[in-house]
Amino acid sequence: MRSPFDDRIAACRRRLEAVGAELLVCSPGPNLAYLTGFVESPSERHVLLVVPRNGPPTLVAPAMYESRLEPLELPDVRLWSDEADPLAVLEGVLEATLPERGDGATVLLDDRMWTTFNHDVRALAPDAEFGLASAALEELRLRKDDAELAALRRAGAIADRVSLAIRARGEDLLGTTEAALAAEIDSLLASEGGEEPAFETIVAAGPNGARPHHHPGDREIERGDPIVLDFGAFVDAGLEAGTARYPGDQTRTIVVGDPPAEYERVHEVVREAQQAAVEAVEPGVEAGEIDRVARSIIDGAGYGDAFVHRTGHGVGLEVHEPPYITAGNDRELEPGMVFSVEPGIYLGGRFGVRLEDLVVVTEEGCERLNDSPRGWEVGEDVGREQ
Repeated sequence: MRSPFDDRIAACRRRLEAVGAELLVCSPGPNLAYLTGFVESPSERHVLLVVPRNGPPTLVAPAMYESRLEPLELPDVRLWSDEADPLAVLEGVLEATLPERGDGATVLLDDRMWTTFNHDVRALAPDAEFGLASAALEELRLRKDDAELAALRRAGAIADRVSLAIRARGEDLLGTTEAALAAEIDSLLASEGGEEPAFETIVAAGPNGARPHHHPGDREIERGDPIVLDFGAFVDAGLEAGTARYPGDQTRTIVVGDPPAEYERVHEVVREAQQAAVEAVEPGVEAGEIDRVARSIIDGAGYGDAFVHRTGHGVGLEVHEPPYITAGNDRELEPGMVFSVEPGIYLGGRFGVRLEDLVVVTEEGCERLNDSPRGWEVGEDVGREQ
């Protein structure tokens, strides 16, 4: 049976031809996971995938990884032992796939390859021209396939269930510290089927909510505090060959008791901006237009200076990846693209409001991957919004 990674390698080769590159070299990170399913953190050991425009890919890796690599069923794996020189192995691969050490050919290197390995490849191919792997792979990773979308939907559903559970606590949230609530959210994400948190869970109460990326601390939640909750967990995509994972990412802002002055208006402005931006999503619309729609509503309400970040970011193997929903991005949206829509208003020393959902572009518009309540009220009687 053909693996989905076989299709991705084939698509990568076509992209290499389209951009005029002879070879692509990936190191541990999202590109390696995308092409093979193999997930590994960067280290001092050489783990490099070489994908030529013509011919099979070759993975250079430590011998100690042999059992982990077997399920990948890659056609060519070159293992090296710790007492051996990995550069000799890599040199042999480049000699076979890059005649005359480049001779002006273009080699694309992983955008996040450590300088050590970047230097090694360049030294072994002194006559090549070099570029970034994103020149070939960004176009492929932008549009999610069915397996990726299924994982992102599961991650969204997990975040929804956790959001409902936290909201249902109502008055019990009072007196809880930000850090304790963040730990509770992380635990709930795991119990609902998530793996590790996709990023540091944000719990920002009262004036801390005016900091978009506040780190949860020892502040206790008080009655009337607006509480910004931003969280999600990775889920396994369930692909045949590995453990590639996809994240959830959802933000809600809630209040226990009566909110402070102006809060309800601010929350409604953010909610209106988010809804309008989501409704503007469809194929052919520029990414920057989605940002403009959200920003125009917040500007019109007089809070433009308090909207201090872009409206959204792509989500896939990385929590932040293209397309970026920001002013000036003329990239046209296409079916299969997934990104956040998360306008916010941050009033320094007072409170902040952010609402975030992930959406996937469809043939006629978009599908929201989150549907937990977006209002600020808490309690078990707060129903799910349609």
